[in-house]
Amino acid sequence: MKRSLTRLLSALLLALASCTQPAAGDSVGNTELPFTVTAHGAFEEPWALAFLPGTPFALITERRGRLLLWEDGKPPVTVAGVPAVVYQGQGGLGDVRPAPDFTSSGMVYLSWVEAGKRNTRGAVVGRAKLVLGPQPRLEGLSVIWRQYPKVTGDGHFSHRLAFSPDGQYLFVTSGERQKFTPAQDLSNNLGKVLRLMPDGTPAPGNPFAARGPVSAQIWSYGHRNLLGLKFDEAGRLWDLEHGPMGGDELNLVKPGQNYGWPLVSNGDHYSGQHIPRHATRPDLAAPAISWNPVIAPGDFIFYRGARFPQWRGHALIAGMGAMGLVDVAIEGERAREVARHDFGQRLREVVEREDGTVWLLEDASGGRLLELTPN
Repeated sequence: MKRSLTRLLSALLLALASCTQPAAGDSVGNTELPFTVTAHGAFEEPWALAFLPGTPFALITERRGRLLLWEDGKPPVTVAGVPAVVYQGQGGLGDVRPAPDFTSSGMVYLSWVEAGKRNTRGAVVGRAKLVLGPQPRLEGLSVIWRQYPKVTGDGHFSHRLAFSPDGQYLFVTSGERQKFTPAQDLSNNLGKVLRLMPDGTPAPGNPFAARGPVSAQIWSYGHRNLLGLKFDEAGRLWDLEHGPMGGDELNLVKPGQNYGWPLVSNGDHYSGQHIPRHATRPDLAAPAISWNPVIAPGDFIFYRGARFPQWRGHALIAGMGAMGLVDVAIEGERAREVARHDFGQRLREVVEREDGTVWLLEDASGGRLLELTPN
């Protein structure tokens, strides 16, 4: 009883503390954290953050459909020319990435959810030239990829973006849209990691190219809801995805591999129905690490800088369910959780800036942009 009362009082104090949003530049957060946390403004359901190389700017997406140009110490400016999005359930404006040649081309890539016929919807990826200035805008926006087929429902769009280290390929995560079986069907691109050319066409040499134009996009399959996609320092591709009731996964992604959903999982269906575990199917690719209870991950990074030497080479995961930053060490093709840093808030996005600082977006209405610096 005493322990329950203590937990209740702690939760109430945390809730009261979170009601007061500090001004930009103010230090915030748990004083026991091994770093200093500084807030740089708040946003309406922010989803993704990308610093623009060669500039003092970053782009921030808000799920309702607003793209913001941010510069430290100045009010964010709305970027014109953003497409209409379907803001419903998990849908809305999603990821943003500068092109590998951004400093010369000014091109940026966006993902969002669009409507289809008969109450269907699906994720898309587009690219446009970002024109900077007092009134920033997107010019020449064109859709280069679509989820196929569009289906009903408003979950598991995924639509995270990553460029290969050499800049030659665009990788896209495509969730299985809470439909389960499409993840095992190579005739569609749901529940897959896709490897494309920068113009959105299938990359040559993909493992299922002989099966048709949609199959030619596929790099790996058997995925559920992939909300993180990153290359490590060795050039290996990893994805981070939500399991059902248990079984969130960090996967080393290899071409042609089947990652098992919905045939296997280290979690169960929300109904309580059991799903066979990964260990029962050694023919399917198993996760490097899984979580049960879930951490409900957002995005993640592989830290490469010098500001936090204890994190070098580790995966740093923005935890929505974990309500903090999850530190995971990579050991060959396996992974091991090292620590959790409690923020008391859902974290959606994590990005490393060129100076080695780490930046986070809270997953909330009024979600703050947070900068981590060493103590």
